[in-house]
Amino acid sequence: MAGVKDGRDSRRYTSAIRDDGAKRTRRAILSAARQLILEDGYASASLSRIAAAASVARPTVTARFGSKPALLKALVDEALAGDDEPIPVAERPWFRPVVHSTSVDELSRAYAAVCALVGARTEAIFEVLRRAADSSPELASLWDQVERNRRLGAAMVVRHAVDIGALTASFAERATDALWVYNNPALYRSLVVTCGWSTSDFESWLSRQIAANLVNG
Repeated sequence: MAGVKDGRDSRRYTSAIRDDGAKRTRRAILSAARQLILEDGYASASLSRIAAAASVARPTVTARFGSKPALLKALVDEALAGDDEPIPVAERPWFRPVVHSTSVDELSRAYAAVCALVGARTEAIFEVLRRAADSSPELASLWDQVERNRRLGAAMVVRHAVDIGALTASFAERATDALWVYNNPALYRSLVVTCGWSTSDFESWLSRQIAANLVNG
């Protein structure tokens, strides 16, 4: 029986090593893809170039991700979440202040901080996706999904405003429209990247805009 136990321990150890190696390979591919796509554009960053930059074979890239659009989707997902762990946004530490807020001021400040954080991570890769969507039905579908998800995120924040008594349900749709505009990474790109605002100034301004749209009237 001891031999069986030792065998099981050995298999678990080997499996853990294999899983760790697979994660490192995935991270290397994503890192290489992000650098090449942002520097040279989506069209120029072929899977062969990405594989070479990641020091893996091209079949390894296709085995992990399937296609270049799927690889771009993985980059978008990673940028949104901050990593590739399967943890819902609402359960992530950086989103908890939104969920735990009890007033409009707390909620608007917390969500402005989230928008700034996510905007900084996603503005560049979102712009790549937006442009590439014009020439690819698959990426156009992904862009539509990203836009829908942004609106769902805005609606979740508005529902919380209703739940804490800051907003009545009759104003929820209009508030969702406004927050869908404010949570757009393109807004961060315009004001921080292009205009040179500091992140602090952006958050303060955005917090005021969000608060103004989370009241009745």
